[in-house]
Amino acid sequence: MSTNGYPPTAVTPGFFQTLQGEYARPRHRYWLHALLLLLTLVSTTVVGSGLARSFAESRPFDFDADLAGYTRLWHDPASILDGLPFSLTLLFILMAHEMGHYLAARYYRVNATLPFFLPAPTLIGTFGAFIRIRSAILSKRALFDIGIAGPLAGFAALLLPLMVGVSLSKVVPGIGRQGELVFGTPLFLHAFEWLLFPGTATSDLYLHPVARAAWVGLLATALNLLPIGQLDGGHILYSFVGERSKILSRVFVASLAALGAVQLFTSVYKVGYMWLLWAVVLLFIGMRHPTIVDPSPLGRTRGWLGLAALIIFLLSFTLAPIRTAGL
Repeated sequence: MSTNGYPPTAVTPGFFQTLQGEYARPRHRYWLHALLLLLTLVSTTVVGSGLARSFAESRPFDFDADLAGYTRLWHDPASILDGLPFSLTLLFILMAHEMGHYLAARYYRVNATLPFFLPAPTLIGTFGAFIRIRSAILSKRALFDIGIAGPLAGFAALLLPLMVGVSLSKVVPGIGRQGELVFGTPLFLHAFEWLLFPGTATSDLYLHPVARAAWVGLLATALNLLPIGQLDGGHILYSFVGERSKILSRVFVASLAALGAVQLFTSVYKVGYMWLLWAVVLLFIGMRHPTIVDPSPLGRTRGWLGLAALIIFLLSFTLAPIRTAGL
């Protein structure tokens, strides 16, 4: 989620209503939103089809081999329909997250677009989704509510798919140590695995594609809740500490870069480039915050919600989401 637009330094009575009313009716390019959503459905279904085939055959997911799904799509579109459980689950989670932001923005009469989905031939078939904030967010309370609404909605949306997906998973001894890539297990997913497959090692549990979509949802939640700049976690942090968040954001970016460097240059996890790249991107394009005109305190309820966001972040975060097998 991005914000732009700075309010004037002098605030007159009725300024909030005038400025926000000016943006009360955003113009939507519905055709573009629909097209991007459709293309993302296709790209994630191709990936989901590869995941479904790998799961059915109890073999590790081979991303390079399963890119052939785009060829199958061209010659026989129906051949990828087994990827729909993954793609529909993932899009449902991403949509819930972005609509949480959008509806909160509409509540405060902040001009926001509908979600833009980003199709891409990646490991998950997408670069995610975002909404664009096109008018100023004038109060800490509005900034907090808009920022936290997405992670809360997305996390709530992934609970049932995670439970169902883990229950549909199966035990395949050593599957986690096979293939080129190994996926990390956040604490929340590990808890469900322990409840439904007690005594089974994580490396022996083969996640169903629906559970893998929920895993992506957890990763997206953790990334968005990083307390940095324009991320949802950055908005939440700014709501609590104001201008001090600029210094804290840089501290967290440096910590993220340090984590990536340690992982990249040691024999533990050779995936530090992910955190290093994320740190560089955030440092250059995600640090700026608009000035808040109404600094009214958030209150006790929002304080508890902020604590809930921190807990969700810790449950969703994993030090190495994807690493090379054998390391």
